[in-house]
This record gives sequence, structure tokens and C-alpha cells, in this order.
Amino acid sequence: MRPLLSTVLFILAGLAAAAAIGFYPAFVGEPVVQDDEQTGFDKTLVMKFSHVVAENTPKGLAAQKFADLVKEKTSGRVSVEVFPNGVLYTEKDEVDALMRGDIQLIAPAFANISERVPAWELFDLPYAFLSEEAVEEAFAGEIGRILFKKLESSNMAGLAYWSNGFKQMTSNRGPLVRPEDFRGQRFRILPSKVIEAQFTLFGARTIAIPFNDVYRGYETGIADGGENTISNIYTKRFYKVQQYMTISNHGYLGYGVLTNKKYWDKLPESVRKAVKEAIDETSAWANRNAIQMNQAQLDDIRTHSTIQLHLLTSSERAEWMQAWDPLYRQFERTIGRELIEEVRRLQQKYGG
Repeated sequence: MRPLLSTVLFILAGLAAAAAIGFYPAFVGEPVVQDDEQTGFDKTLVMKFSHVVAENTPKGLAAQKFADLVKEKTSGRVSVEVFPNGVLYTEKDEVDALMRGDIQLIAPAFANISERVPAWELFDLPYAFLSEEAVEEAFAGEIGRILFKKLESSNMAGLAYWSNGFKQMTSNRGPLVRPEDFRGQRFRILPSKVIEAQFTLFGARTIAIPFNDVYRGYETGIADGGENTISNIYTKRFYKVQQYMTISNHGYLGYGVLTNKKYWDKLPESVRKAVKEAIDETSAWANRNAIQMNQAQLDDIRTHSTIQLHLLTSSERAEWMQAWDPLYRQFERTIGRELIEEVRRLQQKYGG
């Protein structure tokens, strides 16, 4: 009896260890082998991808496309299981879960990454990027390289940057045209010191609400308004519980596609290569798709909703930019002078 019990316990312990790193043998008792060339790789490597938005958003669609490409490029040897809408982890929990190794992939908003790596607050600076071309250069250039490097000390590795789009302002208490229009209102924000300071400079108050609770927050009046991309406003139907929207393009919402660094470094080279090819192809497609989706959904909101739209004029935008400019000096020490200078360079390049 004891030998049988010992054998059962041994098998269960082996299965638990395999599950912890994402490997699932094809049958009980099959040894888990990791060799660089993947000789005899006849089992499935499972990678869990958790995110908090709907499947029909730019991020949701990108996550599924990535999963499909990984399956194709590895002939089914690697399976990316996508868990949308925060069904596994919320915004507050997903980074910690990744760092512990409970999941293998996440794509949090930049603001959520900045809670662990403050330099990522750079992406929250208002009007840091003045065009899609500026964003693309930031992702592919020195800014992207530096920020990915800073993840390593937190046991995270950056695989890609995914776009959602420029953020717009919405409210239930009147049009948001001048900085003084924000005074006294309460805005829902992501947990970001930069975003909090942004609204404070305009005389507003802030409240942090998890993304999947924002609709209810607007509906009940817990928050008067907030900032979001067109795709989030559309897919979460915020336009039904907000009366005014300003097309301000004042900030950029994107995501860092991250993995656990120790997990990534232990993967066979052939797997890393296939996953990286899939993520690069997905990113190129996703960033184009986000632009197209935001434009099409804005047209639909304009045509089929009752929300009142205001497009900032160039002089109104200049007033917002001037009022927010002190934030760059305020957060220079946290973000780093090198990154601030690179943002200033992009502003000069794309400002005209």
C-alpha cells in the first residue's frame, strides 16, 4: 500500500510542477524535457494570457490574433489561452500575478505598469505624442528600448507595444472646452500620479475605479466623467451614460505586452523565436487596426448617439498644453531626464 501511495504522490507532485511553468505532458508519466532544439517535442506548452478588456477591442482582437499565430507557427505545440474581461485577474492584480509566475502573459495599460516601474509614467504625460507617427517612433525607438530594459529588475520582460489610441474627455456636467470647465468635477482615472496631477492642475478631483466598473460609476454619478479612447467609449457603451465628449487627443493609451522574465529565459530558443515572430506580426497588424477601429467607431458614435461632441481648436489645444506643461518638470526626476528629452524631441519633430 505504501509504495502505491508514494507513487501517486510522486506523480501528483510532478504534475503540479509542470503546471506551474506551463508545461502539460501528453499523458501521465511522460517526462518533461526542455532542450534548445525541442527534439521530440510531443507535448503542449500552455501560456495563459490574461487581460481586462472585451474581446472586440483593439487589445482583445490582438490577443486572439496572437494566439492563432502562435498555434500556426508552432504547429500546435504551443497554446496561448486568452482570458479577457478580467475573468482571471483584475487590473490591480495582473502585474503581481505575472511577477509570481501564475500567468505567462499580460498586456496592461502603461499607467498600470508605472505603479511598478515609475519611468513608464512618461506615457501618461499630456500631449507627449502629437501624432500616430510620433507614437510609432516612440515604440520602435529609444523610448521603447529604455522602458523595456527597466522592466527586468521587476522580473518582467517586454515583448511588444500595442496601441489603443488617443484619449478623449467625457463628462456629464457640461462641455469640456477650457481648463476651467474641469473645476469641481470628479474624474475616473487609472492609478497614475501623472494623470492625477493632470486633473488637479485643472481644478478637478479624481477617483480610481477598475475599468470594468466604470460604466456603473458614470451611471450612478460616482464619477462625473473621465478620459478614454474611442474604442473603449464605444465597446463599453460609455456614450450612453456620458452627455459630453471632447475630442482632445491629449493622451495616449497603449499596452505593454509583458511576460515573466524567468519563465521567458527558460523557454527553448525555438519557442521564443516562434512566439516573438507571432508577437511582431500581431503588433504591426494591431497598431494599424486600432487607428481604423477608433475612426469607424467615432463615426458611429457621431451618427447614432446623443452625446454632444466638441473638437478642440488649435488655440484651445494650445491652452491645454500650456496649462499642463509644468508636469514635465514635476515628473522629470521620476521618469528620467533622458526620456523627457526624447519626448521633447518628438514634440518638436511632429508638432507642426
